[in-house]
Amino acid sequence: MKHLFLLLGILGISPPLAADDIRVAVATNFIEVMEQLGDIFTEQSGHRVLMSSGATGKFYAQIKSGAPYDIFLAADELRPTLLEEEGVAIADSRFTYALGKLVLWSPDAEAIDEDLQVLKQQDFRFLSIANPRTAPYGRAAQQVLEKLGHWEAMQPRVVRGENIGQAYQYVYSRNARLGLVAKSQVFKDGVFADGSYWQVPEDWYDPIVQQAVLLKEGAAARGLLEYLRSPEAAAVIASYGYGVMADR
Repeated sequence: MKHLFLLLGILGISPPLAADDIRVAVATNFIEVMEQLGDIFTEQSGHRVLMSSGATGKFYAQIKSGAPYDIFLAADELRPTLLEEEGVAIADSRFTYALGKLVLWSPDAEAIDEDLQVLKQQDFRFLSIANPRTAPYGRAAQQVLEKLGHWEAMQPRVVRGENIGQAYQYVYSRNARLGLVAKSQVFKDGVFADGSYWQVPEDWYDPIVQQAVLLKEGAAARGLLEYLRSPEAAAVIASYGYGVMADR
């Protein structure tokens, strides 16, 4: 091994660094994207990306209580900002990695039309949303239903997932006929999943600004965050229907 390092030095090549594990808390809406990005990063760097997915609010509480994550990919900007202000996250490491979008989706191709008759007539048993108290996409869903004037009347038909992943599973499994879900869950490379959908106007809900923050200092974790800011990663993120800030 010493001879190998000596040879690499003579050739002007840096010897490979030891591979590290990077523990990442990922908001549920972004887990499929992050799995793809994590595989690419591992292939390029040798570092393993270990991911846990869940609701942003619950991750915030866990991280405050000492959960051993290196990076937090939240579904909002509030929790990463609070962690930075509270001294839990590394200062000046926070940035926006994606802008989330909300859609009304059903696996039933006939359920949703442009006039949203299904909501006006309330001709369905259940509408699935994420919990507005803990999930930014759930808060956005509540804002949309309030704007439509349906929030109060629709309460008996609203089922709440713990996070946007669970909300999507309710409608995907047809336990709910339709759901207000993340666009990334039903969109890839310019094509929506089978069924019917309505893209919610983005000015109908507060911007879903999804931010990343470094929780523990480390070269591997820093490297992953830098990769997430790269044009290559931005292209993957955009392919799932997210907005991407040019100056991120």
